[in-house]
Amino acid sequence: MRILSGSGVLSAFITILVWLLPFGSFAQNDVNCLRAIKSSLEDPLGNLGTWDFSNNSQTSICKFTGIECWHADDNKILNIRLPDMGLKGGFPQGIASCKSLTGLDLSRNSISGNIPNDISKLIGFITSLDLSSNQLSGEIPANLANCTFLNILRLDNNQFTGQIPLELGQLSRLKTFSVANNRLSGLVPSFANATIPAENYANNAGLCGGPLRRCDGKSKASHTPIIIAAAIGGLTIAALAFLVAMFFLRRAYRKKKEDDPLGNKWARSIKGAKRFKLSMFENTVIKMNLGDLMKATNNFSNENIIGSRRTGTTYKATLEDGTSFMVKRLQDTQHSEKEFMSEMDTLGSIKHRNLVPLLGFCVAKKERLLVYTYMPNGTLHDKINSSIEGEVMDWPLRLKVGIRAAKGFAWLHHSCNPRVIHRNISSKCILLDADYEPKISDFGLARLMNPVDTHLSTFVNGEFGDLGYVAPEYARTLVATPKGDVYSFGVVLLELVTGERPTHVSKAPETFKGSLVEWISELSAASKLNDAIDTSLVGKGHDSELFQFLKVACSCVLPGHKERPTMFEVYQLLRAIGQRYDFTTEDDMLMLQDSGGADNVVELIVAQDK
Repeated sequence: MRILSGSGVLSAFITILVWLLPFGSFAQNDVNCLRAIKSSLEDPLGNLGTWDFSNNSQTSICKFTGIECWHADDNKILNIRLPDMGLKGGFPQGIASCKSLTGLDLSRNSISGNIPNDISKLIGFITSLDLSSNQLSGEIPANLANCTFLNILRLDNNQFTGQIPLELGQLSRLKTFSVANNRLSGLVPSFANATIPAENYANNAGLCGGPLRRCDGKSKASHTPIIIAAAIGGLTIAALAFLVAMFFLRRAYRKKKEDDPLGNKWARSIKGAKRFKLSMFENTVIKMNLGDLMKATNNFSNENIIGSRRTGTTYKATLEDGTSFMVKRLQDTQHSEKEFMSEMDTLGSIKHRNLVPLLGFCVAKKERLLVYTYMPNGTLHDKINSSIEGEVMDWPLRLKVGIRAAKGFAWLHHSCNPRVIHRNISSKCILLDADYEPKISDFGLARLMNPVDTHLSTFVNGEFGDLGYVAPEYARTLVATPKGDVYSFGVVLLELVTGERPTHVSKAPETFKGSLVEWISELSAASKLNDAIDTSLVGKGHDSELFQFLKVACSCVLPGHKERPTMFEVYQLLRAIGQRYDFTTEDDMLMLQDSGGADNVVELIVAQDK
């Protein structure tokens, strides 16, 4: 049992406070909140179509697109996640009615105008605010400093002007702050408990202080009126000379930006690192140094990105001899170098045919990089949802992937030493090699993350499972267990046999607003489970196998965790379905050391390791 830190105690207090507020007022307030948000935003792509208020049942709001509730049986909205929805309009003032809200993500939309000056009155208990990649303008309001529970504040890729309010430095719980790619100027705040890298201020030519250049008392922004006046009036030769100089400086800056694409400044900073450690495990054939790693990824160019998840960004790397591998830059790992090295010793010893091989790791300044074998066929998610002719997976291939992925997860739960709860299973963490052999990625990375600091919302935000994959008991127990992994894997099995996505069911009626699991439950209750099977697979001699496979998947996503099979049992059930194929051999047999022990492994999520 882990002891809650001071911030953990505060988190618990907030949680208790939220639950003690009147239940009835929550329900109607949150309905009014979403109604106001929908009416204030333009939705040209129809992504808020599930926000149907014709049904007076207040619990239905928890099934709306992008809405996460504290618990499926109540009406208190925990997070609103609407990234990349094509939404337009100003910041939705009606959000003030969502009294229990702790997370707001409106990133990658077309939200315009200013952030309200009284923002803290609208989202006072917020812990995560992401307004990045919009069209917001004006000054960043100093009132944001009154949102005292903020852990994450992302305002990058907008059109903000003026100075960053120095009051933001008072946000003692802030860990992530980014204002890159705006038009800001002046001194940057000094944060008490966070170290903000220079890349998070990138492309704001007038900023100084902190990790940037020293302030000389006359920032570039302070010269702006003089430059404009001189340009317009053409009064002095000095002004003209300055403009000419600025012209060549801007050309040089653009050239520099082309050489160092957005997001690569962290890579440039470690390129000249005098102290670094790149370790390759003894049995790998790849030998390299940091320079080789930089060259193989083109200095971690954005063009080399092949995947991005909560745990970090993955780059494709290619050596001069043509050998390819993957490099994962870990996100938000705050372990010391000694702790990280200890974890690497453990991860390096975890080897199985159905795990992505970890070849080595690199520690350079504050960066933590993992080197993996390259998987040329990408993620299972992309293959299931591919519409490219020739890439559509037939049933034998889907069954093979299901069986062998189950074997990998069963080995992690039951035979690995130490046993591993994955905590982030989805079709995106299952990669496919050249022979379409499934390889599990991101195993063990949850231990390297510190996603939970002052509030529970980071758990539901995705650090411990993508939307649609999280076991229902996690939201109320805040404990990761093997049966939670079984639930997540069950959703993957449903994807394989139905061809549908976890949060959107294309075959369901337009009136259906639920998830894939909820759709399957409705069909099962109506004895129409066969209707869920991907029609492209039916009538090709596999119908019996398809239905058996679907039944196994259904057993994995049962709402009661005690009713679900163990991962070892899932593997055995799937293996039995594939008996007529050459998918398994005797040496594929999983040696079960202690079938009962794995089910008792639990991991407390709400506090950090100390």
